Amino acid sequence: MTKTRHSRRTALRAATLGVTAGGLTLAGGGATAQARTGTGRTTTFVVVTGASGNPGGIDALSLRGHRTVGVDLPGHRATDAQFALDYQCPQDPASLATRPSPMAGVGLDAYAAAAIETVRTVAEFGPVVLYGGSMGGATLNRVGNAVPHLIDRIVYDSAFCCVDLACPEDYLTTPEGSTTLAGDVAALVVADPAVIGAVRANYRTADVETLTRLKKVLMAGASDAEFHAMLAALHPDESLTVGRENSQVQPDTWGRIPRTYIRHTADRMIPLALQDRMITEADRLTPHNRFDVHTVDAGHAATAEQFRRIVEILHRLPECRR
Repeated sequence: MTKTRHSRRTALRAATLGVTAGGLTLAGGGATAQARTGTGRTTTFVVVTGASGNPGGIDALSLRGHRTVGVDLPGHRATDAQFALDYQCPQDPASLATRPSPMAGVGLDAYAAAAIETVRTVAEFGPVVLYGGSMGGATLNRVGNAVPHLIDRIVYDSAFCCVDLACPEDYLTTPEGSTTLAGDVAALVVADPAVIGAVRANYRTADVETLTRLKKVLMAGASDAEFHAMLAALHPDESLTVGRENSQVQPDTWGRIPRTYIRHTADRMIPLALQDRMITEADRLTPHNRFDVHTVDAGHAATAEQFRRIVEILHRLPECRR
């Protein structure tokens, strides 16, 4: 399948990469997260990866004395066969183009259910900070809508926070999203999503032109070594539907949770103007509970040096000073 056969819609679905991202019912009970927390209890950061990301915690926060745990998203677990023989070298293009994906049929309901289960498990031990980047924001939105009483703070790290519009794909088509370079990611797509049931990207390509464009989109300014290391950790297959499923936040549930947004000034995937639009929409929705906003000079994927500044922001959150 040639690159030119991929539509812009496919490119958008392949685009918002995670780099560090049944119907849900609202949990009962009127208690808030703030009411159940207590002095001396350890804060847990529950980390939701963006698209294609590898679930895991944040070691640098653990070294600061906090607990961190990554949500084991369906389709991204070690047993889910993301890395098949045809993805090794030498690669088998014919198999990559036709092999059914372990992500087939996996959508936002499954992601949210996994994150909610993790939040429920850790909530009894102290404050919970739900953290995610990029497409992981869609899951954050759903979880905040469902179990606000179990979450002390939600942190969006250059992530999608859908307020006026339904889903991340909608936001990428706005004027504020018009400068996104998301379409450049289509060069990595190696299968027809309709055939395999997912978006499959070849992050192990050695095509210099493609890698140069991808680095500009994701991690401009990083060394090649750091950029290649980031690519090596990404999963090739991602959900076909998460980016277009409704993840609008609800003012009476999500809207009562304290929230932080970390802006990335050099993000070429989710442009700064689009990040600011989502912040403005959210603050207008709940003017009594506005975003706590921080800014880092980073691309979509932060380098190690840039991420140290993000860790410092997280370490200084009110929930970490109890």
